[in-house]
Amino acid sequence: MEQHDFWHDKYPKDIVRNIDIQHYKTINELFKDSCCKYANKPAFSHEGKTLSFADLDKYSAAFATWIQRHTDLKKGDRIAIQLPNILQFPIAVFGALRAGLIVVNTSTLYTATEMEYQFKDSGCKAVVALTSMGHLIQEILPNTGIRYVVLAEMGDFFALPKRLLLSRMDKYIYKNIPAYYLPDAIAFLDTIRVNAQKYQEIDIEPSDVAVLQYTGGTTGISKGAMLSHQNITSNVLQTYTFLATALHIGRETLLCPLPLSHVFAFGVVSVGMMLGAHTVFVSNPKDTALIIEQFEKYDITVMMGSNSLFVELINQSVLPRVDFSKLKLTVAGSMPVQLKVAQAWQNITHSPICEGYGLTESSPVVTMNPPNAIQLGTVGLPIPDTQLRLLDDSGQDVALGEVGELWIQGPQVMKGYWRDAEATADVISYDGWLKTGDLAVFQNDGYIKIVSRKKDMILVSGFNVYPLEIEEVALRHTGILDCAAVGVSDFKAGETVRLFVVKKDPYVNEDEIIEHLKKELAVYKIPRSIVFIDKIPRSSLGKVLRRELRDKVV
Repeated sequence: MEQHDFWHDKYPKDIVRNIDIQHYKTINELFKDSCCKYANKPAFSHEGKTLSFADLDKYSAAFATWIQRHTDLKKGDRIAIQLPNILQFPIAVFGALRAGLIVVNTSTLYTATEMEYQFKDSGCKAVVALTSMGHLIQEILPNTGIRYVVLAEMGDFFALPKRLLLSRMDKYIYKNIPAYYLPDAIAFLDTIRVNAQKYQEIDIEPSDVAVLQYTGGTTGISKGAMLSHQNITSNVLQTYTFLATALHIGRETLLCPLPLSHVFAFGVVSVGMMLGAHTVFVSNPKDTALIIEQFEKYDITVMMGSNSLFVELINQSVLPRVDFSKLKLTVAGSMPVQLKVAQAWQNITHSPICEGYGLTESSPVVTMNPPNAIQLGTVGLPIPDTQLRLLDDSGQDVALGEVGELWIQGPQVMKGYWRDAEATADVISYDGWLKTGDLAVFQNDGYIKIVSRKKDMILVSGFNVYPLEIEEVALRHTGILDCAAVGVSDFKAGETVRLFVVKKDPYVNEDEIIEHLKKELAVYKIPRSIVFIDKIPRSSLGKVLRRELRDKVV
């Protein structure tokens, strides 16, 4: 029996094994259906302002009309959306898709260099951004093919004095903003004041690219994953089958503090739309007080987050006093959740973390814990119509319980990398399997554990050592706040382990940590050196930047 048939009898009875991926042929169909079904229900809220699904339909149609009537942009052209979690984001995204454009999700944390690379590589002809990004757009504009700049204000949908207050908040989040000069820029509000009834439907094929989602770039140059309409709608339907067992149509309130420019948040919010959920945006994911405040303002039933966000929240002394009685489900992604963190979160909120696994190239979800059968420390089971294999370096399937590279196949796998056939061929096999580069283990019960990134594995005297295992054990020491393990070159052993540690207890020392690790780890896994630092370098989404640590001179 091949590994991708292993889960035939492993699914909980209330989760379907196969779905109709043709149910929605395009994102536009899914969007239109949701707006029709839930027209009078709240769709998105930010800072107390709410748009209904009918509002979203109207404004996105107006934005699409503006594209069709006031620009020369045509089907297949790329438009960068560089916005935080504000109401303008879904309007711009769905409006662009309705006009047949390809959305290029762009982080608001990018530098001018990163923006220029992504805009040039994708061939963007338009960008929608906050005024806070104006000076950076001005700097790079002459080097790109961008002809249309649309600028939004954080307070666009608010009256005075709230509008001024949000403008100041914008300047607080994006500090030291220089002045800019973009005389031809269009105000976002002007793009949605046009007559939405003049919008013309565009013929979209399921195979048409909907989104260019750029990879994190933590291990090299960022590449644009071409996610088609069917890639994304398939993944929404696949994920929906898991979440729908615990959630109710039209009755959920989803808290979204993670940036929508990231594929995980983008995907979960899309599932929320299919559920008719009311999604509450938080613009600044580092503002833990603002995140906690949303539980006081709304009956939050579902929350999305990442390991680093949960760590920040757990360390807030006020958290145990927050009313989490309505919280049914906490969905985690973008990076592995440490077991210690998951247990602490559940103890405080009484909401278990439903961890899944995915990557940009798979739109993004591959596996997920069934909400009614969560197994902490795992990433759950493969979602419907998804086949998995674990292969060794010689391309052979490994046995249950052994570590191998995870390969996946399913309707959510990307079309390929934008204008990079060579990179595509490196990660997608001739018969359509996506090589994830992640090392995993299949348990006897069908649940999956992610062990490490293949490139992060440390080879000590011929033994495989996985950083996540060392970090999990280290974090059980009460004196450690954060840590990261990397491999460093060694003449005798090939590599040895170096552990970087952020202290929680200022008096914890190297000997104490080593003794702690020796109780649970084999001798070859014990770090040869421990380095105390003030902060572990992480990406904007909390992923450890191990490359920076490897290059660190100590």
